[in-house]
Amino acid sequence: MALFDWLLSTDRLNPTWRSIQARIQSDPYYRLQSAQEIEVAVALGMRIDVNQATVDDWLRLPGISIHQARSLVELANSGVQFCCLEDIAAALSIPVARLQPLQPILSFCYYDAESPATPVSIPANTASVEQLSRIPGVDLFVARAIAQNRQEMGNYRNLADLQRRLALPPDLISEIMYYLRF
Repeated sequence: MALFDWLLSTDRLNPTWRSIQARIQSDPYYRLQSAQEIEVAVALGMRIDVNQATVDDWLRLPGISIHQARSLVELANSGVQFCCLEDIAAALSIPVARLQPLQPILSFCYYDAESPATPVSIPANTASVEQLSRIPGVDLFVARAIAQNRQEMGNYRNLADLQRRLALPPDLISEIMYYLRF
């Protein structure tokens, strides 16, 4: 048994460790409170891909405000790629040292916008019928329905709202959810 494995196994016997583990596992939106909780979350396999994180993902981290989370998501959605902790600190105008405790849980993956494997998301509330019809699974009829309903009933709040308002089947929603942002 390696030293690191031994340390993890002894920590896991600790009642505090088990209590933190239970809280994290029982609540998918549990907001981590400390470096120790981050350590437990990482040991449980939790990682946050900074370039695809949602506002909820960012809010799970201690010290990240709703405004900071929204700003980071908006930047990522606009195509900004975060390559390191320093990039996030610069985007938030805060010292890197303040973000250092978050380092173990953050994952910096690169996504090539030109790759066909990287879905390009479009804003559901401003996309044209032509843009919507380029999404795999969305034919001209569905694209027109999305645009017309948006014009008549106002912007979509989220994917569930779009599905409900247009009575779209779950398999279509599963196919298009990676291509729309709200």
